[in-house]
Amino acid sequence: MKRIFIVIAVLVFAQNMSAQLFSKERVQNLQNFDKPRFSYGYILGLNSYDFNFDYTSDFLDEDVIVDKTVGFSVGLLGNMRINDYLDLRLEPIVTFTTRNLTFTNPLFTSQFDSFREVKSTYVHIPLLLKISTKRLNNFKPFIIGGVSTSINLSSNQDNPDDNNVGEFRMKTSTNYYEIGFGVDLYLYYFKFTPSIRGVFAMSDELVKDNDPNSPYTATIDKMSTRGIFINFTFQ
Repeated sequence: MKRIFIVIAVLVFAQNMSAQLFSKERVQNLQNFDKPRFSYGYILGLNSYDFNFDYTSDFLDEDVIVDKTVGFSVGLLGNMRINDYLDLRLEPIVTFTTRNLTFTNPLFTSQFDSFREVKSTYVHIPLLLKISTKRLNNFKPFIIGGVSTSINLSSNQDNPDDNNVGEFRMKTSTNYYEIGFGVDLYLYYFKFTPSIRGVFAMSDELVKDNDPNSPYTATIDKMSTRGIFINFTFQ
């Protein structure tokens, strides 16, 4: 009888937990939060930027090795509600990142020749369409995608010096497409939204060296950013 009582108690507890998490009877937080046409918030996040290189020739001994680091982001959110399932979002953020490049050309015999530290500060402005499911109690998963542009405040595009004196040059502006997913969590006082998003540049960011036969840039056809954003949005 004691074992039967324990089993019954566990089943009742499990049923109550299921009802709390998934049933329509659970009290919803912030029930009217998504009703206004416009809403705002702020964003804190982490980022990891990479470079994708396309080469003019397949010289395996002249690849560029990219060592990624974790940077951080801070920004604002402007959201326009279209209906219960669609939102248009503007998310201007500032991102800080560092990428370390190692050129494996056998001509380079010192770290000064082969190593470049690329620090970047981007003003990143995406315009995104958010497609949500029906709200389930205090959860609402979604997918998100769109296009964006950025301004690299650390760009040295107009610098006349190049890799011969240690200057790795990048263009100032870049265009991207983005896609990701996340979930809205309706807490007692505010809505918290963790999300993850892939960012892929559509344009070439490399400023080639002055010498067309430069051992650094002559074999590179295109260099484009790709990255991952992990954002935490508070509304």
